[in-house]
Amino acid sequence: MTGFGKAEIEINGIKIITEIKSLNSKQLDISNLRMPFVYKEKELEIRNKLAQSIQRGKVDCYVNIEKATSSSAPTINRDVFKSYLDQIMSIAGDFNMPMQNEPILQTILKLPEIFNVQAQEVGEGEFDALSSCIDMALNNFNDFRCQEGKITETDLINRVSLISDLLNQVNPFEAERLETVRTRIRENLEKLGKDVSVDKNRFEQELVYYIEKFDVNEEKIRLANHCKYFIDTLKEDEAAGRKLGFIAQEMGREINTLGSKANHTEIQKLVVCMKDELEKIKEQLLNIL
Repeated sequence: MTGFGKAEIEINGIKIITEIKSLNSKQLDISNLRMPFVYKEKELEIRNKLAQSIQRGKVDCYVNIEKATSSSAPTINRDVFKSYLDQIMSIAGDFNMPMQNEPILQTILKLPEIFNVQAQEVGEGEFDALSSCIDMALNNFNDFRCQEGKITETDLINRVSLISDLLNQVNPFEAERLETVRTRIRENLEKLGKDVSVDKNRFEQELVYYIEKFDVNEEKIRLANHCKYFIDTLKEDEAAGRKLGFIAQEMGREINTLGSKANHTEIQKLVVCMKDELEKIKEQLLNIL
């Protein structure tokens, strides 16, 4: 949901500049909308325009005005200047304070209303130009998001595919894992001594039960289905960020269960790699609508 868009339009001797930025957020938050005071009456309209185009994200929008043509500098208000000067001279005389021309001049020029400033007005067609500038910035903003989205989509597909590959690497270790369990149980029984008799049928039944507890076929099937469902959902046209988040949670559950049942060093290593990729996927999902 990160994005950036900028646009400029010139009209009536001024340049309107609009910048739109966004960061990740679970919902739409137009937290910062700054514009010249002369455009304030259009704030609600601009907010609505942004809300219609941007579904989620913490959005900042800045509208600035620059003079596109040269204009005369503001003039000093002589009456106000003389009034300030007379008061300063009077106070200095009353308190016998020495006066220096340059510091006094600098001080007076910083006082309120010393310059004649022409009131800024909205020119004809300026509001329409502002609206068009916002639209252009939004188009650029969404283009930026689309480019970022394609990069993110490729990265997610690669990471989910890697989880699928890691899952397939579990298969060669499964037979070895079960045989290791059988051998370990037999060795433990042999340590009890020859005086201990073991019912072979009962032993096989308990062994089957014990091995079934470590069976990971269901987890493997579900995880493989979740990976396929994730990629299929990713390719849908509608916004699917939350849906992908839920699928990632289900993938995490299957990976965790696979790890808890693994009872094998190499499988545990594969599970750790899957978890690492899944965490990276979850981080990327924060940036998807």
